[in-house]
Amino acid sequence: MKAHLEANDLWEVIEEDYEDNLTMAQLKSHTLKKSRKSKAKATLFDVVSEENFTRIMHQNLAFEVWNFLKAEYEGDDKVKGMQVLNLIRVFEMQRMKESETINEYTDKLLSIANQIRLLSSEFSYSRIVQKILVTLHERFDATISVMENSKDVSKITLAELNNALQAQEQRRLMRSE
Repeated sequence: MKAHLEANDLWEVIEEDYEDNLTMAQLKSHTLKKSRKSKAKATLFDVVSEENFTRIMHQNLAFEVWNFLKAEYEGDDKVKGMQVLNLIRVFEMQRMKESETINEYTDKLLSIANQIRLLSSEFSYSRIVQKILVTLHERFDATISVMENSKDVSKITLAELNNALQAQEQRRLMRSE
């Protein structure tokens, strides 16, 4: 409630009285700064999950909320390094299941790669392409062989690979119906 009052620039009215001696320019500047801080805090409250909200709701300033979230989720370089290694391990252990579609598998790999990137580590799309080529289900072997024979595999984009594999998957589904 307080955050929404602050975001709408109403909390000041409840919390404190205005000084009579403020000039209009000072008042405008103060109001603008206060409003921006409140909007920032409300935005942070809006974007976190309900579970995380209960952990940050006691913070009074947007800066405090931000620092709490940063410390909680980013950690120091040693912790980030360990998180990156764990995510790379998870990435390397992935294999396409027989029941998975190419979109599901690609999305799963991209999700892990994006988590690694969020921790400020480099993770190239070519590495994802290589992973897909090596770990696909055997039903895609023919398409992969054609791509390897007709193109430079190191220059295949993720979108190009995904589209070729989706096309084969759709043809296979149409034949089975």
